[in-house]
Amino acid sequence: MLASIATFAIEGVDSRKVTVEVDVRAGLPSFTVVGLPGTSVREARERVRSALLNSGFEFPLKRITANLAPADLPKIGPSFDLALAVGVLAASGQLADVDLSRWAVCGELSLSGELRPVPGAVAIASSARERGYSRLIVASENAGEAALAEGLSVYGVETIERLVGLLLGELELEPALPAKPQPDRRAWPDLEDVRGQEDARRALEIAAAGGHNLLMIGPPGAGKTMLARRLPGILPPPALDEALEITRIHSVAGISDGRLASERPFRAPHHSISASGLVGGGARPRPGEITLAHRGVLFLDELAEFSRLSIEALRQPLEDRSVEIVRGQRSIRFPAAAMLVAATNPCPCGRSSEHCECDHAEKLRYQRRLASPFVDRIDIVCAVDRTGRGQGRTGERSEVVAARVARARALQERRLSGDGLHCNAEMGPAHLRRHAHLERRLASRLADAVASGRLSERGHDRVLRLARTIADLEGRERIDDGDLDEALAYRPSLAETVLA
Repeated sequence: MLASIATFAIEGVDSRKVTVEVDVRAGLPSFTVVGLPGTSVREARERVRSALLNSGFEFPLKRITANLAPADLPKIGPSFDLALAVGVLAASGQLADVDLSRWAVCGELSLSGELRPVPGAVAIASSARERGYSRLIVASENAGEAALAEGLSVYGVETIERLVGLLLGELELEPALPAKPQPDRRAWPDLEDVRGQEDARRALEIAAAGGHNLLMIGPPGAGKTMLARRLPGILPPPALDEALEITRIHSVAGISDGRLASERPFRAPHHSISASGLVGGGARPRPGEITLAHRGVLFLDELAEFSRLSIEALRQPLEDRSVEIVRGQRSIRFPAAAMLVAATNPCPCGRSSEHCECDHAEKLRYQRRLASPFVDRIDIVCAVDRTGRGQGRTGERSEVVAARVARARALQERRLSGDGLHCNAEMGPAHLRRHAHLERRLASRLADAVASGRLSERGHDRVLRLARTIADLEGRERIDDGDLDEALAYRPSLAETVLA
């Protein structure tokens, strides 16, 4: 007999349908899996055999051939176990009169027949819905997460016996409910702890309000890391579609708790990270840190200590807000709409100018680690100087700043909702023409800066986005002189002065 059942393979942060076809016929006992199976998929033969026998089912002593279609898609991981087991049961007549065309299944099997969770439940459920399947069976631990994808019934089962009972109609189960998000957001450090640093605090607020990239330059101990780690506390919670994106990515990466994300991610990799660890890659393409920080913050502390290759690898994702990984003849896209926040010292020793021991050649080598095309993709560059102990007044609490940021983000959401955008940093040239229009006098100033070489064409657009955000923080519909002046003051040309 021949039977088929649908399952799904993770590819990037999405999933692709895989049809598992199982043929059982007379012949010498064997179990062959074809269709580019990886090692873990070939090992599924033993897991399926033991799981069926230990669950009281018959494992046919015949010639069994399982095909995983499409045959040109590599199949990796244990998530095909359940589909192979259901296919063997159906092809051997143990699931008589069951219409499997409405069902999709996905899960790993233990030798005892228990179902184990697999990564990417949200992505699998979303693809099942898009492919027209009305019912999906997963492990109980995956059910609440998979149910986040609305539009299909998700059933969580603990063992293969219960799965068979469900398919035969002998067991009645209610579809799983979506997992509820964590009721309380993580308590991030408060901006009130930062004394002084008014300029840096202002830069942090503008970056949060518009989703802009930020570079802080200053000596060790000035408070750069302290400021960066308080940024998540002033960011608004993600919208529903953003939360689903975050949950899907973290689920595929195996770092999700199975709940809908209630806050934006904050990733802070060590400077020894490789380029593929930062932007994604590997023999089996995996999301990098910039993808894990999607819709949140990627913090690179000691930026100049990162390898040149890693920093250069960020240039395209910062511009396109996505990463394209090509392996063989396949191209996989990872989303990468993250705020980049970076911190660096002005020179190798990091001391103040009067105590600096670095010669000119050492400073040049240090500065060259931050290539100009990379720095040109930074919207805000600010200096962070040391504040004497006990000096500097206490600033506003994070909740006060977060309220202003939320109001600015709400303005942007209303303005950009028709374009499918969430914040000013995502605007392209067409959006800028509509939403960041300048008076002729101000537009002429920007054009002169480009003509003189002080601004690149990319810098021109980034200044416009930044000025739009500054105006939003003040509740102004139009950009005025003060907004443009402040935006120009934050351009990366400041880095040349600070690092000199």
